[in-house]
Amino acid sequence: MTELPKVGILVGSLQRDGLSRKLANAVISLGDDRLKMRIIEIGDLPLYNPELENEGVTAWQRFRGEVAPLDGILFVTPEYNRSVPAALKNAMDVGSRPYGQSVWAAKPAGIISQSPGALGAFGANHHLRQSLVFLDMPAMQQPEAYLGHSADLFTADGSLVEGSGKTFISSFIAAFAAWVSHYPVSKA
Repeated sequence: MTELPKVGILVGSLQRDGLSRKLANAVISLGDDRLKMRIIEIGDLPLYNPELENEGVTAWQRFRGEVAPLDGILFVTPEYNRSVPAALKNAMDVGSRPYGQSVWAAKPAGIISQSPGALGAFGANHHLRQSLVFLDMPAMQQPEAYLGHSADLFTADGSLVEGSGKTFISSFIAAFAAWVSHYPVSKA
């Protein structure tokens, strides 16, 4: 039996019961036959400061150690002020340093952006894509996932409502699994 690709999910919102975390958990359950996915926590990461690099910041070391062996990364994020949330940007900075030791390089990435409004966090999705280019992370181009009115995707218990939203998310995960599978499985 072939080992499933290991994918880390970075949730842009720090809310324990936020829509992005609900969506990330739904994605994990929908893709468990294609990918071995888990959420990589970012809420405990101190703001990146290169002056602290030699002080062994434990949270940074933990985060880098969890990301390094992964085969791919899926970002599930809301939009804050037409961009990515600060905690997500900080996690990207932490993972990209020290210079020349980025844990992101060559990892295939996917993005699901969501908002309770109509635009589906389009701005966050595209700002994130700009950073991925610099980080040398090939981002899946199609299908794009901008989920507007995302609160309507969930039942009261947090599961996905049956219908077109769930169908789309399932098809996105299938495409993402194929995307990640095109890259060599890490040996770390």
